[in-house]
Amino acid sequence: MPASRRPTLFAPAALALALGLAFGGSARAQSLQEVYEAARGYDASFLAARALLDSAQYRAEQAKALNRPSVGLQVQASRSLSDTPYTSPEKTGSTVTQAGVSATQSLFNRANSVSIEQAEKSLAVSRADFESAEQDLIVRVAQAYFDVLAAQDTLATTRTSKAAIAEQLASAKRNFEVGTATITDTREAQARFDLASAQEIAADNDLRTKSIALDQLVGRTGVSPKGLAVPVVLPPVQPPAVDEWVLRADAEHPLVRKATLGLDVAKLETEKARAGHLPTVSLNGAYGKGHVSAASDIAGPGYPSVSGTQTNASVGVTLQMPLFAGYAIQNRVKETLLLEEKSRNDLEAARRGVAQGTRQAFFGVQSGQAQVKALEAAESSSQLALEATQLGYKVGVRVNLDVLNAQTQLFSTRRDLAKARYDVLVGSLKLRQASGQLKPEDVAALNQLLAR
Repeated sequence: MPASRRPTLFAPAALALALGLAFGGSARAQSLQEVYEAARGYDASFLAARALLDSAQYRAEQAKALNRPSVGLQVQASRSLSDTPYTSPEKTGSTVTQAGVSATQSLFNRANSVSIEQAEKSLAVSRADFESAEQDLIVRVAQAYFDVLAAQDTLATTRTSKAAIAEQLASAKRNFEVGTATITDTREAQARFDLASAQEIAADNDLRTKSIALDQLVGRTGVSPKGLAVPVVLPPVQPPAVDEWVLRADAEHPLVRKATLGLDVAKLETEKARAGHLPTVSLNGAYGKGHVSAASDIAGPGYPSVSGTQTNASVGVTLQMPLFAGYAIQNRVKETLLLEEKSRNDLEAARRGVAQGTRQAFFGVQSGQAQVKALEAAESSSQLALEATQLGYKVGVRVNLDVLNAQTQLFSTRRDLAKARYDVLVGSLKLRQASGQLKPEDVAALNQLLAR
């Protein structure tokens, strides 16, 4: 459906119904695709960008009217009375009614042609702006979605850690009561338990905050994202070379395209300024009919009157040639040339910024994937270390603090691993955004990684 035909506003009732249908009105978990579709119909920034695109299409149509004929209808009625006693004793009066149609068609007007080209370029700029807004929405939704998942994992890990510490605390108390452990073990376990309780409160509050942010994007409360499918398989970066991403970014990024179009518009503005030296040619035509009624000495009887119908028709060509405008045209050309140079520098700055952002995003994803692999290995090692430490504690070669430290290390590694995975997924979207390749289809691809 063309953007000009899409509705830009939702009635509150219709919006509520759409969101209710999207989420089924139940407590089931929602996929990333469902949340994104709901955000497209609610997010104010995205809807504003779509409205701007629609308005730009109508502006382009307005510009096209410059090369189309203009037709007008004119109707006139008048009554006049003349009394000239020094020249004639008679009074004269007349009534005139006229109706006609006139039309004008531009045959040559370079300035108008350039204005139409500029309007088409401006429409393309609006499309680039809308594409940027769409990409921004995808990243914001994905970020908020995985932030909630990360907060959920952090809270779950914190609670699991707290439960493990509670068991260790209970064990330390029993051992102290029977005299096989010191009070130090109990106090260390109690301190870790209190810290875990505080961390649980903080994690729970963080989850509430992240959930509110996600709810705000879709305009409803209680959004529950789906977790990643197990086992978690992160997609590799394709293509694997950063230079290929930079080349694509230079060719496809909306900011680069917008800056390129801005330079084109500036060049056209210079051409339009130079068109001030050129003539304009237009075709003019008119056709009308009128009725005239005239009488002498209208106050008295018996005097002759004249009435009749007249027809007027004309067609012609008008040529206008500027000769001198007080150097306004020359100075306008100089101004536009400097603005053209500014646009050229803006384009270069956009290219450099996009290239830098793409490289940073690429290496960020690469680093994130390496971090995930390292944390996966660390999780396995931490699990083995905890088991060995617990066994050593049972046989008396390890103390309670060693177990507590091993537990903390394991749960901290699991928390960091979960967040690192989410960061890689969001980073992959940001990489595609940085290179100008992010599409709604990428949401569907990422959605395949979620649990069914």
